[in-house]
Amino acid sequence: MRSPVAGIAALIVLFVLIIIAYSSVFTVQQTEQALVVRFGRPVDVITEPGLNYKAPFTDSVISIDKRILDLENPSQEVIASDQKRLVVDAFARYRIKDALRFYTSVGSIQAANLQLTTLLNAALRRVLGEVTFITVVRDEREKLMSRIREQLDREADGYGIQVVDVRIRRADLPEQNSQAVYERMKTERQREAAEFRAQGGQKAQEIRSKADREATVIIAEANSTAEQTRGAGDAERNRLFAEAYGKDQDFFAFYRSMSAYESGLRASDTRFLLRPDSDFFRYFGNPTGKRPEAAAAPK
Repeated sequence: MRSPVAGIAALIVLFVLIIIAYSSVFTVQQTEQALVVRFGRPVDVITEPGLNYKAPFTDSVISIDKRILDLENPSQEVIASDQKRLVVDAFARYRIKDALRFYTSVGSIQAANLQLTTLLNAALRRVLGEVTFITVVRDEREKLMSRIREQLDREADGYGIQVVDVRIRRADLPEQNSQAVYERMKTERQREAAEFRAQGGQKAQEIRSKADREATVIIAEANSTAEQTRGAGDAERNRLFAEAYGKDQDFFAFYRSMSAYESGLRASDTRFLLRPDSDFFRYFGNPTGKRPEAAAAPK
């Protein structure tokens, strides 16, 4: 029979072998690259994902991210070439292309972010300090961002870092300057509005004066035409009256009396202060309109 000591020894040896085997392998993920360090000194760089081997107990593995990383830069104040102050809010995207150089130069992503922030601010001041405010805000922002990225990429290359992109999120005047510009623009717009209103008022007055003048002329011409027409009508009426009077005096007198009755005897008021035997009522007593004594006189 096998002794218990031999069995225990076999278990111990198996356990040690498992520990040695476990400490000899490591896995590299697809989003990582691994740096094998022996006694604090890098000995190998693994960039491909999969299962890898290392010396047990003496080697350690440092995982380094190989994805594109974000660098958020705090807002910085930059002076443009025309001496205008700008508040610039920018950010960058980078990746670690050389794990060994990255580890030996900065050592960690936190330290790399601090170093890149300093380099990015310096690149912003250099590039934006060479152009005017309008160039930054409106004209050549894309070109300026490309220049900043190129400069930052050259300086970050020594740290094993590749700068993928640099973007200016916002470039504007400081708050106090923006308020002053706003007030100046507001004053200018108010002046232009007052000028437009004055020009509009002047134009409206000219139009009203012209319209009033034309209305006066039209009314005067209409009154003149009306008076001429009325005069012609009165003349024609008098002519007809005279012609009718010459043809039949009795009928003309009868017609004039009937017209007078129609005008005088209104439904609302029929009061007259006249004598009953006046000429106005002569057709009331006699249909022929003659006075009684005239009707009784011999022919």
